[in-house]
Amino acid sequence: METLSPQSSTDAQSHAGPLAGIRVLDLSAYIAGPYGCTLLADQGADVIKIEPPGGDNLRQYPSTLASESRAFLGVNRSKRGIVLDLKRAEDHAALLRLVRDADVLVHNFRPGVAERLGIDHDKLNVINPRLIYCAVTGYGETGPMKDKAGYDQVLQTMTGMCALQGKRGGPPEVIFGSVVDYYAAALLAAGVSSALFERERSGLGQFVGVSLLRSALTMQSARMIWAQGESLDIGRDMRSGGVTGIHPTKDGYIYISANTPHFWRALCEKTGLERLRDNPRFDTVRKRAELYVEIVPQLHEALASRTALEWEQLFGDEVPSAAARRIEDMFEHPQVVAEGMIASFAHPAVGQYRGVTHPIKFGRTPGPEAFAAPVLNQDGAEILTEIGAFVPRSE
Repeated sequence: METLSPQSSTDAQSHAGPLAGIRVLDLSAYIAGPYGCTLLADQGADVIKIEPPGGDNLRQYPSTLASESRAFLGVNRSKRGIVLDLKRAEDHAALLRLVRDADVLVHNFRPGVAERLGIDHDKLNVINPRLIYCAVTGYGETGPMKDKAGYDQVLQTMTGMCALQGKRGGPPEVIFGSVVDYYAAALLAAGVSSALFERERSGLGQFVGVSLLRSALTMQSARMIWAQGESLDIGRDMRSGGVTGIHPTKDGYIYISANTPHFWRALCEKTGLERLRDNPRFDTVRKRAELYVEIVPQLHEALASRTALEWEQLFGDEVPSAAARRIEDMFEHPQVVAEGMIASFAHPAVGQYRGVTHPIKFGRTPGPEAFAAPVLNQDGAEILTEIGAFVPRSE
């Protein structure tokens, strides 16, 4: 496995991605904005992470890595880093110089902050009319909650995700993994890319808005359907119930999906439950969901004869399934390795570490090799020199 050094940003341009030549100024913090910019970097954009003197707050998150936050490393790969205190005149001027030649600027300041800092869309549009200006907010650009700060699990709870994640009759449950943030990051990368495409036609930049509220509701598009004349208080749980889900085995747990007639028949045959296979009481997924209290105990009794990994092997392609694994198992999983999704990075403070790379594949423009997230102000002198603004400071 190739080791990628933190100085690889220049060499990376030898493998142009579809966004090669695009410069992105990432002023955002936490996950949604920064990871959206990382997705742009994966596609060849030159992303400059601009942090305040104290750094992105994600650097301070609890981590079992002593020298850097595991979350920060995972969210900020393939970026160059600089510290700018936008309350200092010289640093503010340096940002405006960067804006002149930039293609994209991303921030997640609360509404009003960008205006106070003098970097709102209207001001920067005068400096660079081709700039794609992307603001990530909690609740959007209008409405009574537009000034509130938004956080992943707050939006999960507000939008019904936690209520539907919880067990029937039980309390709401958070979906761990910052799913709203990561979905917002994907919308950010898609929205910015579309704006760049449109700019090729019009020659003009534009404002792009991404909010956690819109992301959380967009994720639930299949639930957010209310037909005319239909009661609002109806079941919107999309789980097929009972058979489809995670089940215990002799050793470990396995997820099984058996919604279609073909998969249901295969599951019955593989587990020795032929008596259920052709029973008309269970011949649709809806009937099986209604009668799961009869089916599941028999299924669990059958599954207790083998381990989760053995069942996964036995089911093969005939029954969609997966043994419950730890995230650590993914580093060496043969499919993940074959897909080239794990790279080895060299970091000045952490040393060697492995992480995710290149979630999107391009046949003709594969994009640069990923490199490690920057230490605080790692590339500051280099970036300021590029724009003719470098002045050695005496701290």
